[in-house]
Amino acid sequence: MKNNNPTGTVLYTIEQTIKEYRKISQKNITQIVSDITVDQCLLLIILDKNATYSQKEIAELIFKDNASITRIIELMVQKNYLIRKINESDRRKFNLEITEKGKKTIKLLTPIIYKNRQDALEGLSKNEIELLDKLLAKIISNCKK
Repeated sequence: MKNNNPTGTVLYTIEQTIKEYRKISQKNITQIVSDITVDQCLLLIILDKNATYSQKEIAELIFKDNASITRIIELMVQKNYLIRKINESDRRKFNLEITEKGKKTIKLLTPIIYKNRQDALEGLSKNEIELLDKLLAKIISNCKK
């Protein structure tokens, strides 16, 4: 695609897509739970699926650096979504446990998350979604070379 505008490339369109999706997702999440962000919600869902993930693994899954994930976890502990407990086998590490408030929040927000995804992909066929996924995977691979 030729365009004289430096932001007129498919890569900027991908970035704009992500920003618009996060914006609508945050709006819909905030209507149900006012004190949680998209990233905090993702962290809860990831921990709910596998409570043994390390902080580093969680950071990689939600594309955050270690400092950012530490801040997110600290906020979630302060808001009573998570409890931080010392790891018995390695006292330098912490285990994260979802509180009752966190579990209720996951139940409230899970349908919203699925609806956000459904709305964002509306009008795309299964084949188009699969093709898009393959194309984006190629771009990711190219960038990691």
